[in-house]
Amino acid sequence: MDLATIVGIVLCIILIFASILLGGSPIIFVNIPSILIVVGGTIGATLIRNPLAEVIGTVKVVAKAFTIKVKDPAELIVKIVEFSRKARKEGMLALENVDCGYDYLQKGITLAVDGLEQQEIKAILTNDLQGMVNRHKRGKEILDGMGQAAPAFGMIGTLIGLVQMLSNMEDPAAIGPAMAVALLTTLYGALISNVICIPLADKLKVRSREEVLVMSICFEGIVCLSQGDNPNAIDQKLKAFLSPKAREAKPAEKQPATEPEEQAA
Repeated sequence: MDLATIVGIVLCIILIFASILLGGSPIIFVNIPSILIVVGGTIGATLIRNPLAEVIGTVKVVAKAFTIKVKDPAELIVKIVEFSRKARKEGMLALENVDCGYDYLQKGITLAVDGLEQQEIKAILTNDLQGMVNRHKRGKEILDGMGQAAPAFGMIGTLIGLVQMLSNMEDPAAIGPAMAVALLTTLYGALISNVICIPLADKLKVRSREEVLVMSICFEGIVCLSQGDNPNAIDQKLKAFLSPKAREAKPAEKQPATEPEEQAA
């Protein structure tokens, strides 16, 4: 679980509700017409702008902002170097039954063991990498669109409330509910946009960048394995992907190479 995402959302909700409670009854901040305008309008606009299959698929992509833990690049490098030493001593067929615990790396090693040409291996792995990037990009675009639509429908609700209020100026009892719709729709739109949609879109961007780094390390490592590079040379090539601080850090070398890890997106 990604605690940063969960803690951030929970903290926002707690602080907002605390400020509401300190100012009076929270019931006055609940308005069904306002919720219908903002939530319904945002969902409707999202469905208009995007195919239904992509909107449904975004739910799965967004879940990664809460649950996925990206593989440690330093541990991956240790695994790949270990595999290169094994292949150098016993041949590529010795890697036939290794369990990488990471689908992208496992697929690449299987392709290399099967004897595919380097260009074919690169093409297949590049397609997988680009597919992941595209899925995350579409998820981010849909969330950004929702982040733009929510405040817009908040403004629409405000205009509706003002029209209702101005058309009933002779009835003081109708002014209050109309003004509530006018103000609360703006509030709901701002909350949905700035607490949920935009932050989750930015988190997906971060997740995508992390996944690209991990998959790029695997890609380069598989290419080096397939051409029989020296293990020490592979180690140096792959560490070039890491920051200077990460290169100096000691990975968890005692963990077995077959330890299951989270799968790539």
